[in-house]
Parts: sequence; structure tokens; C-alpha cells
Amino acid sequence: MGTIVLGDPMKIVSLLSGGKDSMHALWLAEKEGHTVENVLVMVPNREDSWMYHRPNVKLIDLLSKCIGFPFIKVETSGIREEELNDLKRVLEKLEVDGVVSGAIASVYQKSRIDRICNELGLKSITPLWGRNPLELLREFLAAGFEAIVTKVSAEGLDENWLGRKLDSQAMRDLLELNRRYGVHISGEGGEYESLVLNGPIFKKRIELLEVKRLWHGTSGHLIIKQAKLAER
Repeated sequence: MGTIVLGDPMKIVSLLSGGKDSMHALWLAEKEGHTVENVLVMVPNREDSWMYHRPNVKLIDLLSKCIGFPFIKVETSGIREEELNDLKRVLEKLEVDGVVSGAIASVYQKSRIDRICNELGLKSITPLWGRNPLELLREFLAAGFEAIVTKVSAEGLDENWLGRKLDSQAMRDLLELNRRYGVHISGEGGEYESLVLNGPIFKKRIELLEVKRLWHGTSGHLIIKQAKLAER
């Protein structure tokens, strides 16, 4: 059936990591009128999964209480290509018409989700695909989403970025880092990862109580040790 950006309303499952891109795509799909039957979180057993994000994925249970959609959380091997079979086994059991993903420029991820959707007769819905990353970040912030950086791995992104809120100043700094070092503004090349704490589809927000930064030479990540639900 191929890939579509957005189209006629349908029943969908949305792939979610807790990061800004998957949350942005979910919001756009619902805004377009699609019915979110399920939100699917694939939890990799390896740090180096090619398809799915692992940092702070344990917060997904808290996140599920924030946005209120039916959540499905499935462990996956995290092994390249094998993890795709794990995804396919879940999708073939769902009664949906399409799959939403937050791919922006990663041909690896998009092509594999497209292939699975074609095999299952589903539509691959990619609201962010091919769009200008600066425009996407502006749209994300203007919609009222609140997100922080949870992992960095690129020249110019130092320890001070861990836990930093993605806001207008961060956007300007990312634009400068893109100019100087080629850092992808959306972090699509793995330069950084994020966690959404609040947004227009949230009924509650996540409040961080205790965090810890871990730094390893040229990269690092934020460990969220304690968090709670709070009123918006």
C-alpha cells in the first residue's frame, strides 16, 4: 500500500519511544482525524538497537498514564533485522489500518517500517518525513510540547545538554551547531535523544524529581532516577 504522509481518517497504531519525533507524529496523526487504537512501545534489550530508543524507556509506564491512549509495551531483541520480526509479530495481531512513525530522514528506519506495512497490508504514515527539521522543531514548540535532552553523542554537544529543555534558545544553539559541525537539528543522526514531559495530548505531565548525568568521553546520557505525575 506504500507510504502516505496524512490522508483519509483511519484506525492507527502509533510507534512511540517517548521522544519528541514519535510524540510529534502521534499528535499530528490524531489532529488529522485518525483514531489512535494503540500506542506501541518496543523496548530493546540492547543499547545499540538500530530501530528503537532505549534510554529512560522505563518512564514509558508513567508516560502511558499521561496521554491516556491504550499502550502496548513489547520487549524486542534489539538485534539488527531480528527486531523487525518482533515488530511484525505485534502489528499482525492488531486491528488497524495504518502505522504512524516519527521518521524524518532515516531511510533505514522508514524503509523497514514501509516493508512491514506492505507485507501486512497496512499504510505507513510518516507525518514528519522529508520536512525541514528547523520547521519541525518550531512547530513542536509552538504546539506546547515540553521536552528535554536525554542523550548526546556529537561534537559540540557537551554534558551541559543533558537534561536541557528544548526551547527557543536551544533551537538557536542547535542551528549554530548544525552550521559549525553538521549536527542534525532534529537529532536524526543520533546526535541527541529526547524525552517529552508535557504537551497538547497530555492529561497529566511528568515531573522529574531526581536525575543523574553519566558522561563517557565524548557522549553521555541522563538517568532519570525518580519522577512522578503532576497536574498540567
